[in-house]
Amino acid sequence: MAATDHHHQPPPQELLTDLHVQYIQSLDQKRDDLSYYYTEHLRMNGIYWGLTSLALVNRVDALPRDAMLAWVHSCWVPQVGAFAPHPGHEPHLHSTLSAVQILATHDALDSLDKDRVVAFVLSLQDPVRGSFAGDEWNEQDSRFSYCAVSCLSLLGRLDALDKAKTVRFLEACRNFDGGFGRVEGAESHAAYVWTCVGALAMLDRLDLVDADTLCWWLCERQLPCGGLNGRPEKLEDVCYSWWAIASLAILGRTHWIDGDKLAQFILSAQDPDKGGIADRPDDVPDVFHTVFGLAGLSLLDYPGLEEIDPVYCMPRAVTRRVLGK
Repeated sequence: MAATDHHHQPPPQELLTDLHVQYIQSLDQKRDDLSYYYTEHLRMNGIYWGLTSLALVNRVDALPRDAMLAWVHSCWVPQVGAFAPHPGHEPHLHSTLSAVQILATHDALDSLDKDRVVAFVLSLQDPVRGSFAGDEWNEQDSRFSYCAVSCLSLLGRLDALDKAKTVRFLEACRNFDGGFGRVEGAESHAAYVWTCVGALAMLDRLDLVDADTLCWWLCERQLPCGGLNGRPEKLEDVCYSWWAIASLAILGRTHWIDGDKLAQFILSAQDPDKGGIADRPDDVPDVFHTVFGLAGLSLLDYPGLEEIDPVYCMPRAVTRRVLGK
């Protein structure tokens, strides 16, 4: 569905930074929209996406810090030791990682009961497979392994993890084409490639990645329009500018794709009227594609953007401060 008919004007050729800041500021002012309520289950993730977008354009101050931190803490579920995506919702590993990322970005990790969070994360690991569930309902896949490892890493508690068991599951998700899937035997998908490669990077086990074969597979995701898809025969989508390029960046191979062409594709997916980035040109923008479009541009060294850490999807300045490296 098209947002507005932009065909009468050429797509944007440069980054519309001020419009993107205004777009992100506007997201919390849409409380009359039904969509504001049916996206409650993504609210914590959405705030992390918005905050990270602002950090990449060096405008973290565009959203009120104290109000944001107060809201994050209102989602804390003390009896579980985790964060819900919104007050009144069930706690989840994904929203807990987003909360940790928000607190880390604002240098507020000291306000967190780290021991409780670590206990929650460790309680979700399958003792046999080594995989992680997202919550008590026990859906397991490699995304949750990434969330668990990233959470523990940002809290400085990777030593509490059974690394061998965790790595065994990630290795089992690897396929003949070098890629990784959601679970053992699932087809390779660029988003799961990043969750597995990112987790292995944090665990210092990138030796398990067949870098040449995987990076060739990732390069084949680039289509003639410059955008990337997540797996063969699928449409291009701005979010894969992150999943695929970040994986290449971790493995030191971003130069294997046509970065200029990809940057032009991301820029062309911007909304020139209201700001924000869509999945592809002329679609409706959203904060998810905005952050991953900006993050992709950062990895491509687009001028004026802060450096992003390809392993954590956070500003490099933040991960250096938090991790001391």
